[in-house]
Amino acid sequence: MRLTGLWAAFALLAVVASATATTTPDRVQVRSGQLQGAVKGSVVVFSGVPYAAPPVGPLRWRAPQPPAAWAGVRSAAQPGPACIQTGGASSYKGAESEDCLTLNVFAPVKRGGGRLPVTVWIHGGGFIGGAGFRYDGTQFAEDGVVLVTLNYRLGRLGFFAHPALAQGSPDGGLANFGLMDQIAALKWVKANIAAFGGDPANVTVFGESAGGQSVNALLVSPLARGLFAKAISESSFGRSPASRLASAKAAAVSYAQSLGVTGEDAQAAAALRALPASAFAKPVANLADPGASRPIVDGVVLIRDPMEAFARGEQARVPLIIGGNSFEASQFASLVAAAPKMVIVALHADPAAAIPTYGGGDPVKAAANLLTLSQVIEADRFMARADARDGTPAYVYYFSYVPADLRSATLGAWHGAEVGYVFDTLPKAPADYPPRPLMSAHVPAATAEDEAVARAMHAAWVAFARTGRPVIPGGPAWLTEGRQRDVLIEFGDDGVRERQDFDKALLDPLAAKAEPAG
Repeated sequence: MRLTGLWAAFALLAVVASATATTTPDRVQVRSGQLQGAVKGSVVVFSGVPYAAPPVGPLRWRAPQPPAAWAGVRSAAQPGPACIQTGGASSYKGAESEDCLTLNVFAPVKRGGGRLPVTVWIHGGGFIGGAGFRYDGTQFAEDGVVLVTLNYRLGRLGFFAHPALAQGSPDGGLANFGLMDQIAALKWVKANIAAFGGDPANVTVFGESAGGQSVNALLVSPLARGLFAKAISESSFGRSPASRLASAKAAAVSYAQSLGVTGEDAQAAAALRALPASAFAKPVANLADPGASRPIVDGVVLIRDPMEAFARGEQARVPLIIGGNSFEASQFASLVAAAPKMVIVALHADPAAAIPTYGGGDPVKAAANLLTLSQVIEADRFMARADARDGTPAYVYYFSYVPADLRSATLGAWHGAEVGYVFDTLPKAPADYPPRPLMSAHVPAATAEDEAVARAMHAAWVAFARTGRPVIPGGPAWLTEGRQRDVLIEFGDDGVRERQDFDKALLDPLAAKAEPAG
């Protein structure tokens, strides 16, 4: 596959960027020109920075191309729009655009003499929603870590395998345009981050939910090798497989036909690119739909499903933190509450045995625990073990902490609950959200107990970004996964604790059913 000399000049520009002297911390020189950021206390923020050309017109469903240079000083005081969100799937109500390939950089104003560790955050949202600018990296920057957040193409604009797109394309048969965007952003970071005080040789990529799945994909993608030194995968639903190319192609062809576009030639590709972006933002019926947006095993970005690649030992050998939350099933709370036995059967379990084993006699609790353990926690253990086979440092966590006022209103720490703790951005005032089954709609202001857990988790992520070892001040030593033991750190209601052989009796039967052949 040719990527049209995509980033050929990056190595040269990295030298230029690192050598450029800046007179103020809020003005930097990057590959495309000068940027003017905004100082906010001890942190300077550069928002809406283009890392690739707008993927519009003939560049829709193309590998990301380098951004155009600009003359003078470009304002980086405001974030760019979010990428097109799939209808009805996101709570985001702000500006959206196909021209969305921008990133945001948080850096300390005072940088000292050495280069700082860098973290690159990949947002979640089921590959159909979300935006990088919704995450505040201030605390990372205050703690001496340069943090980058980014947007990437979503939905069918980001993951689309229509065979017509390969006709006449210099990129070949790409389908994972959203993952290619993430790779392009990492290349931009490698080339330019020294201008912000960051170390391009010490980059940690991390993400949650779809962002965690993206991290898993980047760990096994040959196109991402060498672009990051460490990785953190949060709540990645590792047992959720990537789409197979044949089914993804069929779904794309079917969707194109629903828009009146038939054929698989260059004319069909032109017709698809001529349609408005909104035509590709219609939601699918459910996540099991072959047309649901997710990474695709396209033979280019992904050679095989990430779990299969881990089983074969094909993942990048970099230090890894991986983990999940105690109520990941909150993603499917309505279904769990309404039809728990159906959920149990769908997970290939016998309700008569699963309800007492996983729920203590409560069908809803059994369904929630079985879903959480089988789709997230067991997968985390599997991937950590796969790393440990060859001695790669792998650290596992389990986040079960729930604020005291919410413990009677939820089955555990719901999907995404850890993010505010990782970023150390817990709410200072109470907030109300639309009601959902098995979850509280009211989130209280953070208490001292909540803040203590946030400080511990955030500090571990910062230490990992610096050195590759997560250290919890005043807490237990975080041991790596090993051949002779399964060990993790639990951030729970009783504090931060080491757990040996965590839920082994519940996880081992699930592993026996799910583990792919290596």
